[in-house]
Amino acid sequence: MIKDKYDYKDLLDIMALLRSECPWDREQTHDSLKRYMIEETYEVLEQIDKKDSVKLCDELGDLLLQVVFHAQISRENGGFDMSDVITGICRKLISRHTHVFGEVKADTPERVVENWEEIKKKEKGIESHTDVLKDVPSNLPALMRSFKVQQKAARVGFDWEKIEDVIAKVDEEILELKDVYKSNNMERISDEMGDALFALVNLARFLKVQPELALTGTTNKFIKRFEYIESESLKNGRKLEEMNLEEMDELWNEAKSHFTQK
Repeated sequence: MIKDKYDYKDLLDIMALLRSECPWDREQTHDSLKRYMIEETYEVLEQIDKKDSVKLCDELGDLLLQVVFHAQISRENGGFDMSDVITGICRKLISRHTHVFGEVKADTPERVVENWEEIKKKEKGIESHTDVLKDVPSNLPALMRSFKVQQKAARVGFDWEKIEDVIAKVDEEILELKDVYKSNNMERISDEMGDALFALVNLARFLKVQPELALTGTTNKFIKRFEYIESESLKNGRKLEEMNLEEMDELWNEAKSHFTQK
C-alpha cells in the first residue's frame, strides 16, 4: 500500500476511501472540521517561524488535507469538488492579476495591492467604503481584523499623517483607561481597553509590525523566561508557590539577562 511517491489523485482517492470506510472521517462535517483548519494553520506558521523546512512540508500536508476533506464532503452532498476549488482559485488569480494576464500597469507591490482590491470590490459588488470594512471576516483574530480594517480605511485617506500623532493617541487612550479602571464599571473598562488595544494596533501598522505575530513572539518569550524562573527555583530546592513576588522578580530579571546574552 505504501509507495515511494504519491500524487494529487492519490490524495483524493485516499480521502474518498476514508470517508467511505473510516467511522471518524465519515462523521465529520464542515462545522466539526473548523477547529482543525485553525490548528493546522497555526502549526504551519510555527514551522515557518522555526525555519524547519522538513516539518513545514509535513504541516503543509496536514493543511492541504483539510482543504481536500472539505471538498470531499461537499462533493458527497452534490456540491463543489476539488476541481471546482482549483478552478475557482485559478480564475481568481488570473482575473486579479491584470498586470500579468491583461493590459493594466502595476510595477510596484503597492500598485498590485490597489489593483487587487479594486477588482475584488467589483467582483463582490461592493459599492461603499464602509462595505469594504464590513467585508473583513468577523471571525479573524481580533488583532488581525483590526489591523486589516485600519489598513483598508487608510487606503481612502482616513489615517494619521505622522507616527507621532499615533503615539499621542496611544497615550491618550491609556490615560482614559487609567481614569476608569477604579470605577468598577466593567462596560466602560472593557470599552476603554478596546480603544487602547485598537490604538496600539494602529501604531503597529505604522511601524510595519504585524501585531498578531508580535504578541505571539512576546507570549513565547514570557513562557521561556517563566520556565527559567521555575527551573532555577527548583535547583535551589524551592517551588514557585513557596517564593514571594520579589524573589520571583529577581529571577525574572536574571532570565531577561540570560536570554539577551545568547
